[in-house]
Amino acid sequence: MRPTPLRVGLAVTAASALSLALVAPATAAPSPDALIAEVYGGGGNSGATLTQDFVELANRGTSPVALAGWSVQYLPASPSAASRWQVTPLTGAIEPGGRHLVAQARGNAGTVALPTPDTTGTTAMSATGGTVALVATTAALTCKTAADCAADTRVRDLVGYGSATVVREGTPTPDLSSTTSAARPALDDTDVNSADFAVGAPTPVNAAGQGTGGPGPDPDPEPGDRRIRDIQGRTRISPLLGAKVSGVPGVVTATRATGDRGFWFQDTSPDADPRTSEGLFAYTADLAPTVEPGDAVLVSGTVAEYRPGGDTPANANQTLTELAGVTVTVLSKGNALPAPVVLSPPDGYLPSAGGGSIEALELNPSIYGQDYYESLEGMYVQADDARVVGPTNGAGETWITTRPTQNPTARGGTNYLGYDQPNSGRIKVKAGSATPRPSNVGDVWRGATVGNVEYTRNGGYTLATKTVGEHVPGGITPERTDAARPHELSVATYNVENLAATNEQAKFDRLAAAVVGNLASPDVVVLEEIQDDNGATDDGTVTAGATLARFVDAVVAAGGPRYEWRQIDPRNKADGGEPGGNIRVAFLFDPARVSFVDRAGGDATTPVSVVKQRGRAALSASPGRVDPANPAWDNSRKPLAGEFLFRGRTVFVVANHFNSKGGDQAMHGRYQEPNRGSEVQRGRQAAALRAFVDQVKAVDRGANVVLAGDINDFQFSPAVATLTAGGSVVDLISALPPAERYSYVFEGNSQTLDHILISANIKRYRYDVVHVNAEFTDQASDHDPQVVKLRPSTGNARLDRMLFLLEDLADCLPER
Repeated sequence: MRPTPLRVGLAVTAASALSLALVAPATAAPSPDALIAEVYGGGGNSGATLTQDFVELANRGTSPVALAGWSVQYLPASPSAASRWQVTPLTGAIEPGGRHLVAQARGNAGTVALPTPDTTGTTAMSATGGTVALVATTAALTCKTAADCAADTRVRDLVGYGSATVVREGTPTPDLSSTTSAARPALDDTDVNSADFAVGAPTPVNAAGQGTGGPGPDPDPEPGDRRIRDIQGRTRISPLLGAKVSGVPGVVTATRATGDRGFWFQDTSPDADPRTSEGLFAYTADLAPTVEPGDAVLVSGTVAEYRPGGDTPANANQTLTELAGVTVTVLSKGNALPAPVVLSPPDGYLPSAGGGSIEALELNPSIYGQDYYESLEGMYVQADDARVVGPTNGAGETWITTRPTQNPTARGGTNYLGYDQPNSGRIKVKAGSATPRPSNVGDVWRGATVGNVEYTRNGGYTLATKTVGEHVPGGITPERTDAARPHELSVATYNVENLAATNEQAKFDRLAAAVVGNLASPDVVVLEEIQDDNGATDDGTVTAGATLARFVDAVVAAGGPRYEWRQIDPRNKADGGEPGGNIRVAFLFDPARVSFVDRAGGDATTPVSVVKQRGRAALSASPGRVDPANPAWDNSRKPLAGEFLFRGRTVFVVANHFNSKGGDQAMHGRYQEPNRGSEVQRGRQAAALRAFVDQVKAVDRGANVVLAGDINDFQFSPAVATLTAGGSVVDLISALPPAERYSYVFEGNSQTLDHILISANIKRYRYDVVHVNAEFTDQASDHDPQVVKLRPSTGNARLDRMLFLLEDLADCLPER
């Protein structure tokens, strides 16, 4: 939930974020229902806007809390022996999710009155510091220390703010002023005041849901002079940003009572301009909306742009235009909702601003898909027969496409085939008042899926569902590759997603079952994201023997071979990944099918070199790390080279895991074209890896080289182009039909991060991406494995032809 005091602005200060992050844990039982939501003692002071002090109560429980016989009490920040608690008796009740506003002393300054209070007292609270208690009695408290007050069972909640040094829960809130209050953003109660409260502009709300963002209900209400389209404007940023508007008319189309609470409303008399949205979100902070769909309303509030993640130059997210600090007048109920707009975005994606912000550009919804969604921000929309292109994740989010013929994969997804083909039909779906069933890629939500368009942090434009079409399974199942033939060497790559000895056995079992059943027990398995033996525990451990042993045992239990492994422990915290995890790449190999050539000398910092032995290439150390001191590998996994023997032929396999895309600007963000800064390091890594391949080839032109792993980049990327330049290395996924070029699904785009590349002299091979994870909501890893079954070359083309012919004949003979 977003903090109420910070909502009308666009950023949380670093100091606030730090103070919230470093608090001590709670030591007392929290209130289960009624608590203090906000305190403000600067009312009527010089410089203040509000004319009165106030205390706002809230009920985070599920049942009403009766306040008869209760009180709000106040004690100065540094009480003396003569200090007494000042008592304001309460009446009425707080409904679940509701508020109760207690007005206190009025000052001589200020210009804005509080919303109609639910209780009125006369206590003059300090603007900078004091203690406020919610007490289940009207008798004055006598406690003067934190310990004594904690022992008094009548105290339901206690807030020490600002300079309160004696009576508070945990540490007090930061200092307040005549223009700031302390508010509890998410109604959390850890019994540490500095953790639970944030400082910002005061935002009093009463039991009727009225705030100070506009007038209360008008006995003879009339629409104001602003319509929703005036607020939304023709660009991404409202031309009325920061302005207070009143009486904006519309019909409520949907509400949201959890998370970012509020409601959507829409003008039922639209204009003819396709650039201006007719829908808007009204943010009610941590107060559940009191309106319901079909209500004709007049809404007053402050125009805001909420940028998920904070309004900093580094944050590339776009914003959500909305009203904050709202008050609502309901004119009538049960009105027909506007007909939802059937989503049909154009092929284009986003306009370019030469890498700068597009937010000032006028929308062009007939050309650009993201402009199209922006022109519908807040509106009531519909997706017909939506096909799932990104499986439901742990947050309940699913990606669908509204353009089902746009770059379809063979299994129902949408393929990402180039930076100029980002697939405009994709849109994220999250639960609104209706929750979609967990879905795999290729499933269809038959009929209409209806909801409202908003912009959210991960993925951009989002459809918050009100109704969902009928779930029809698409029928995809995990794929199985066929086994290697006797004369084929099978080499697989599998990113096992932070596998550690501390993981549950179920994860090992699922990954092992895929190796045996879906990959047909490859001769060599290149593994990425093998963690050290105690996983994310950051204690200097770098060994991974226990992790690999559990994996090997799980493969045997699944009916596979007893693999041996080779790997090199990294230096502690030098290879990136999850802090403390020390991820690395590793080899598994089946000693019954292939031999590993062990040569001593490989360690975390010693580079492997290529030497000549009997006229052929060999490694100086096996396994050995490729150029580990090269700055290209800073804070990233170093490639691991190994020398294998298969049927008398040498094969050099290099395991890889390039640096991640972390830090790249979002495809859907405000900066266009987005800066893909992480590409620079991967380009340098590709150059270093290609240099190693060239060293092998310089010694032995006929050497067999296999590069396998998570390159963390697309088949059309500069990094892969560097690896394949000149044609001496072949990227196998690029040889597949376009509809099959993927091993990963991100934001509804089926795409390639994992690769197997082979030296061009290897002419006989069969290659397969085995889809077992990425398209499914139930995943053992977020990557699909790949396998190549190849005939290594002898280095002599004529001899190769003879051997391959004999091997083909042998494969055709019946078994004896």
